[in-house]
Amino acid sequence: MTRTLRITLLASTLLSGAAQAQDVTLTIESWRNDDLTIWQDKIIPAFEAANPGIKVVFAPSAPAEYNAALNSKLDAGSAGDLITCRPFDASLELYKKGQLADLTGLGSMANFTDVAKSAWQTDDGAATFCVPMASVIHGFIYNADAFDTLGISVPKTEAEFFATLDKIKADGTFIPMAMGTNDQWEAATMGYQNIGPNYWKGEEGRKALIAGTQKLTDEPWVAPYRQLAKWKDYLGDGFEAQTYPDSQNLFTLGRAAIYPAGSWEISGFNTQAQFRMGAFPPPVQAEGDTCYISDHTDIALGLNAKSAHPDEAKMFLEWVGSAEFAKLYANALPGFFSLNSTAVEMDDPLAREFVSWREKCQPTIRSTYQILSRGTPNLENETWNASANVIKGTETPEAAAKRLQEGLESWYKPAE
Repeated sequence: MTRTLRITLLASTLLSGAAQAQDVTLTIESWRNDDLTIWQDKIIPAFEAANPGIKVVFAPSAPAEYNAALNSKLDAGSAGDLITCRPFDASLELYKKGQLADLTGLGSMANFTDVAKSAWQTDDGAATFCVPMASVIHGFIYNADAFDTLGISVPKTEAEFFATLDKIKADGTFIPMAMGTNDQWEAATMGYQNIGPNYWKGEEGRKALIAGTQKLTDEPWVAPYRQLAKWKDYLGDGFEAQTYPDSQNLFTLGRAAIYPAGSWEISGFNTQAQFRMGAFPPPVQAEGDTCYISDHTDIALGLNAKSAHPDEAKMFLEWVGSAEFAKLYANALPGFFSLNSTAVEMDDPLAREFVSWREKCQPTIRSTYQILSRGTPNLENETWNASANVIKGTETPEAAAKRLQEGLESWYKPAE
């Protein structure tokens, strides 16, 4: 073989190898469209630096559109390689349809407890189909500078909460609370599911609803709607047409004093708000009551069963299950609390405030997510609509509860 031919063949082999190494691009589907830059600037570069030849693209949808958009893409065969998984029923349904792969055999699954994995498992726990990433905690974020200016203390009871709202409203400098009803989901997620656990006693009530020993028309389930109905007077003019981004902007621009929140807002608010922020858990009904918080297993990552690059996607998922990712994710996205068994020290003071509530309050998850939203009408989506209607005053708390219970009973029969 001539020297020229050997060089030509070597060059050809190297070029072919380089082309193959750069051929793989993984696409992540997600509903978290507000953390796009963090994925692009921090999370993905860390993986790509250690895995040359694999490129990752984060391609989110709007939160309210994600389920429908993802289902359409999966049915059409056009979905990304990696699927951000909502907890419990929505993702379980995708797995049952063969659209999410079984990830039970991933080595990194050993880094998670059974509780952490439970939101992304079959009912019998035999198969796990998404790698757990984080939980989120519900509560209220407030403008600490505004509170200081108005001489307001953090409310601990429901009566103190409404006295605080009244004082902010009477002063007139700030909208008392930033939340709209246009997109509906936040009325349920940051409204009903935020304050509700203090009424239905967290896991006790949630499990009783699944067992059929409580109904949505019982007082612990109607009472949160009665509180939501009172929120209308504190949300500012035009809240009915106010979108989720509108509410975020009202708060971060300093125009509203309180924001009914999930801890997922922290990273975005940190970059946008020019004032000091604090947070408080959902106020209890009376001093001395046990407090309950929604500490919700929120987000995981699965593998599209029809991915063209399953091996590379599994490499990414093994990394997502690592202690390295847990530390990076929890601090890049403060307010998303790692589900990894490895303890993560968080830098952000607001994130530390949220997570400190675990020491004094009883945790639960959103009441609609496990089992109760598997049928039609879908209880989760119906709760969005009911919560928005109650806040607007177009449906009474009692009528909303009755409608939801009748819808649930039309398809759900508790196990005997």
